[in-house]
Amino acid sequence: MEQIVNKVAESGIITLDLALFIGLDDVAVFDLKPFLFREMILREKDYRAALQTYDWQQYEGKQVAMLCSADAIVPVWAYMLAATYLQPVAASVYYGTPEELSKVLMNRRINEIDINEYIDKRVVIKGCGDTPIPEAAYVAIAQHLRPVVKSLMYGEPCSTVPIYKKR
Repeated sequence: MEQIVNKVAESGIITLDLALFIGLDDVAVFDLKPFLFREMILREKDYRAALQTYDWQQYEGKQVAMLCSADAIVPVWAYMLAATYLQPVAASVYYGTPEELSKVLMNRRINEIDINEYIDKRVVIKGCGDTPIPEAAYVAIAQHLRPVVKSLMYGEPCSTVPIYKKR
């Protein structure tokens, strides 16, 4: 009787699932819109007073995306001032949408991957799954691993698209 051999398991290919780097953060939004007079104008004195009495603890330990959802011209110092209130309580503060912040955090986690375990290895970046992965994640992982891997592929170990091979 012929023994079935799992060639994929014996190939030494490492599969990396980028879904492990997505959505791990508690992202909150700080919107300047409620601080604007008639959702159009920032009055400095009123803004400063409102920030002093605002409940900042709701952002405790969270990744905060700061933005203004109103179509208003907001001076740069207004964002800076809000950031000084958020900094002591939030895990981090980012200017932009929650989606942009999620991409930044995901890229940060990808760049924190210890590349030593991938030196001269054959790596497949998983391409199919239930979690949607932004293209930015694939670009980040390719940049991060390319300098050290023997080969980089996309897909599943049984069916891959070659991306890079060390010569």
